[in-house]
Amino acid sequence: MKKKIILIAVFVIAVAASVYLYAMYKPHRDITAETADFTVSVKQLQEEYAKNDTMFNKKYMDKTIEVKGVVSTIDDAENGIVIDEKLSVTFNDSTKKEIAVGKSIKIKGRLLTYDDILEEFKMDQASVIK
Repeated sequence: MKKKIILIAVFVIAVAASVYLYAMYKPHRDITAETADFTVSVKQLQEEYAKNDTMFNKKYMDKTIEVKGVVSTIDDAENGIVIDEKLSVTFNDSTKKEIAVGKSIKIKGRLLTYDDILEEFKMDQASVIK
């Protein structure tokens, strides 16, 4: 009887460890290789968020989207930019050569959240679309 309990316990621990290791070390998403789920402007994001933030979150959060807008700020320290003063973007790599304040840009990335304090959307893993 004790052997049976020990075998079951070892089996349960092995399964739990396997699930944990898979969840912790699964490959990351490659946003640059994904097709965008939505193509929107920053203004559209603001309008939809203002109408119904719950529906907005279900629709856009953690999704790959394309956004077109005008560069407001370049943040070299964070490897990012701000588009239309409302979308904070962090890039995968350094793409600063082709970006300038006041220039129109189209990017693809993962929408993370809306920051109520700064009143801006957050996007990461972005890349410039030419």
